[in-house]
Amino acid sequence: MNSLFVTGSDTDVGKTYVTAGLAVALRKLSVDVGVMKPFAAGIPQKKGFKSEDAEILAKAAQVSDSESLINPQFFKMTASPYTASKYLKIKVKVDSVLSCFRKLSKLHSMLLVEGMGGIMTPILKNYFVSDLIKEMKLPTVIVTRSKIGTVNHTIMTCKMCEKYKIPIKGIIINNFDSDGYKIKILKRDLEDLTGVPILGTIPYIENLSDESLYKNIKKTIDMKYLFE
Repeated sequence: MNSLFVTGSDTDVGKTYVTAGLAVALRKLSVDVGVMKPFAAGIPQKKGFKSEDAEILAKAAQVSDSESLINPQFFKMTASPYTASKYLKIKVKVDSVLSCFRKLSKLHSMLLVEGMGGIMTPILKNYFVSDLIKEMKLPTVIVTRSKIGTVNHTIMTCKMCEKYKIPIKGIIINNFDSDGYKIKILKRDLEDLTGVPILGTIPYIENLSDESLYKNIKKTIDMKYLFE
């Protein structure tokens, strides 16, 4: 099975929950899956991992890998790595991230790598999430949402993948917006405008237990297609 980079059409589109759901589903299929959140930012948790997102992924995959491998760099402010590094006056550790990626790749049969923000979130001045995906040589799945404006964001994300020659496995719609597009219409338009298949639509998930995540992913996503 190929490893996969989970990116988003924007920030706060539900990448973490989709990635966690995929990790649970793969684990249920007896796949040795590892997880990674190369860069994370925000207010650090008082217990456990500094990054809540990274901890959610680790618990979903049930891995014992160290926090430093799963989340090599955490920024104590909500911003892109580029902005956070400037404000906090610290160096962005791209080489360290790539080293951790290689180590995790050897420890597991496959990896799910969750990005930060959208595909053009800046990591360095001339180095974006798209460059990181390119260096990792991974195909991507794009998580988008259903609210108005998502067509524009999703098309731009697909266009940047095309520019960087990043293979797209498909798009997953995270349907947590009560006032968004009707899913049938959104699915039709996104497939027509991007030429990228919609892999499924995830409903709003309040219960993030293994059973709930697995049930929703299994019901909506064709796992065989996603990882063939």
